[in-house]
Amino acid sequence: MVLSPVFAYFGALGFPMILLLTVIICDYISGLTAAWTTRSLSSRVGILGIVKKVCYLLLVAVGVIIDLVLQSGLADVLPSLFGEGCHPVALLVIIWLVVNECLSILENLSEIGIPMPGFLSRIVAKLKKSLEADTQNVKEDTDDEQSK
Repeated sequence: MVLSPVFAYFGALGFPMILLLTVIICDYISGLTAAWTTRSLSSRVGILGIVKKVCYLLLVAVGVIIDLVLQSGLADVLPSLFGEGCHPVALLVIIWLVVNECLSILENLSEIGIPMPGFLSRIVAKLKKSLEADTQNVKEDTDDEQSK
């Protein structure tokens, strides 16, 4: 299988990483198509889009680093959550990015003029809202602990 090295290197993050890379490419292509359709195609915006997508991968790397730090400190206490090869923070980052990219793809398709089933937009928007609420709760918990 061609993807075997990816799965071997990334372990449990292999499939989510491939999914993320797929939606990143689809979003970029649909964004270019939408810009071309609306006659607003710009090389500067395109290059900034590529830089933004590369930064997404850096964000995943930060998640992996946080997981590794947590693994080293909490593996004895919570082995099921932070055992070897387990990356819950990186996985949440990837899921959040995939949902954001899916929303962007839907927006691009709508801009191109593709009819959009309302339920699809609502489902993805609800996923994003739920993820952002969970992220906000974590931020508030962290802020509360820092102020003590």
